[in-house]
Amino acid sequence: MKYNWQQSDWGKFTFSMKEIEDILYTFVEKAGHLKGLLKAMPKTSQEEALIEILVSEAIKTSEIENEYLSREDVTSSIRQNLGLYAPNQYVKDDRAKGVGKLMTEVRRTYDQPLSEKTLKEWHRFLFLNRTNISVGDWRKHKEPMQVVSGAIGKEKIHFEAPPSAEVSKNMTVFIKWFNDTAPNGKQPIKYPPIRAAIAHLYFESIHPFEDGNGRIGRAIADKALSQSTGYPLLLSLSATIESNKKDYYSTLENAQRNNEITPWLIYFLQVIIDAQVKAESLIDFTLKKAQFFDSYRNKINERQLKSINRMFQEGTKGFEGGMTAKKYMRITQTSKATATRDLKALEELGALIVQGSGRSTHYDLNLEN
Repeated sequence: MKYNWQQSDWGKFTFSMKEIEDILYTFVEKAGHLKGLLKAMPKTSQEEALIEILVSEAIKTSEIENEYLSREDVTSSIRQNLGLYAPNQYVKDDRAKGVGKLMTEVRRTYDQPLSEKTLKEWHRFLFLNRTNISVGDWRKHKEPMQVVSGAIGKEKIHFEAPPSAEVSKNMTVFIKWFNDTAPNGKQPIKYPPIRAAIAHLYFESIHPFEDGNGRIGRAIADKALSQSTGYPLLLSLSATIESNKKDYYSTLENAQRNNEITPWLIYFLQVIIDAQVKAESLIDFTLKKAQFFDSYRNKINERQLKSINRMFQEGTKGFEGGMTAKKYMRITQTSKATATRDLKALEELGALIVQGSGRSTHYDLNLEN
């Protein structure tokens, strides 16, 4: 079977609106709800939620490509790029610097047209100081650009992109399509999730760079969503995709063999809905965190504050296994007696809830006060 770009209807994607109407309705409903929640948040809480989403997106978009970055470095990079620089926030890893810059730049320039210059600049962000690939330019190698898995000698080809000689022509057409389908374009696509899903699939199928196509393709989907809604959305598509990479790759592979893309739209629109649900959960968590510190900040010592901050670092998924005396000792570098006393005091204060007994005793944050 031919790949999508080898077929006569390449670039003219078709789909069944009937099969995606309910998902589109859910998106619109949740988008309005999220916008209202954000507007109601205090400015400091908005900043915290934004940083958390951008950090999650940066880390997860890299993890999808099996690249694992330090959360501390990524957070520092994003804070710096948002103009929230604090002393001693030196970023050691060029990869964290680059992906942090990409995440904030996509958000800052969401309403600007897409251009070849923009895409190549994004690629340079991702591959700062890299010399082993062609950085900031379309691929030019003569060998096929293939997505392959399996051991040497037993490789399975999942997809083969257009030859390098055809990339420039394809990207010119793609960029024109992207700008024409924007809200102020010549042929606007009414529904933001549809445009985002097609944009991602279209770009991934051209695969214009030697590396980094997945990360830039997800950034393009973010840009498409934000342009079409009229404001930068607080979502991490990559966190949702990364939670089940197998589904992502298999659905993408199938979509790249046919320009009737209803199954791809159903999948990608659900990714967006799941990301909205996670964003709602994050906003709720951020507000509860702010209320927690308003209640207890002046009632706890430095050791207790350090341990609580460490628990909050785990975000909405929670501090795995709860806080124990042993973990508290390691985090605060204190004795067992002090750890036990501090934890008991936090329980009595209402900041922590005790779970279990004996050796299985542990504490969870009390966010329901």
